[in-house]
Amino acid sequence: MSILTIILSLIFPPLAVALEKGAGKDLIINIILTLLGWLPGVIHAFYVNGK
Repeated sequence: MSILTIILSLIFPPLAVALEKGAGKDLIINIILTLLGWLPGVIHAFYVNGK
């Protein structure tokens, strides 16, 4: 995971997921989690990008 990915995961989690995985189910899940709360979106972004 690069520094850019870490920064994007903290600031705007859906963008970090989109750059790593593209438009797919992970992006949709992350958008929903981010809308429910910032922290769930950040946790999911780190989980997806850490794989």
